[in-house]
Amino acid sequence: MSIIKFFTSKIFFKQILLAVVALVVLCFALLKWLNVTTNHGNFETVPDLKGKSINVAQLELEENKLVMKIQDSANYNPNYPKFSVIEQEPLAGTKVKKSRKIYITLNPSGYRKVNIPEGLIDKTFRQVKPTLEALGFKIGKKTYVDNIGKDMVLKLKHKGKTIQPGAKLAKTSVIDLVLGNGKRP
Repeated sequence: MSIIKFFTSKIFFKQILLAVVALVVLCFALLKWLNVTTNHGNFETVPDLKGKSINVAQLELEENKLVMKIQDSANYNPNYPKFSVIEQEPLAGTKVKKSRKIYITLNPSGYRKVNIPEGLIDKTFRQVKPTLEALGFKIGKKTYVDNIGKDMVLKLKHKGKTIQPGAKLAKTSVIDLVLGNGKRP
């Protein structure tokens, strides 16, 4: 039997037809299996967790068959309670599949601590002020004492206590400055 006769025979066409039918049945079965295993069309709505404590957020997510993952604590936000949710991904109202991970960012207990840099003493107020403000500190009251260096920073104080370079203070702390008044002692 030659190859041309084989390609034009009934057996060849029956085999091709059988292969096409098997492929269609296999594709149909695969699509049905995917619909069942991926819960196609079944969604859960992500609740709004902003401002809620971690325990309340956990309960709400469990009620909606979702999983909570804590990403990190962000910079302290005084508009939210301590250890409450300040961000979430995906956003509230989004439709997701059950058991989806909801990533949350918590509000820390306070502002992070920042080191007081070296080299602020014996510099002018004009040099020290932007350095401290860039680090997130606030400049409090300025006290002048007799010193030949006018507006030269002699001491840094926080709540009445002298601060040494390298000490850690919470961001947004108020730092009082002792400055020279330009008069000889």
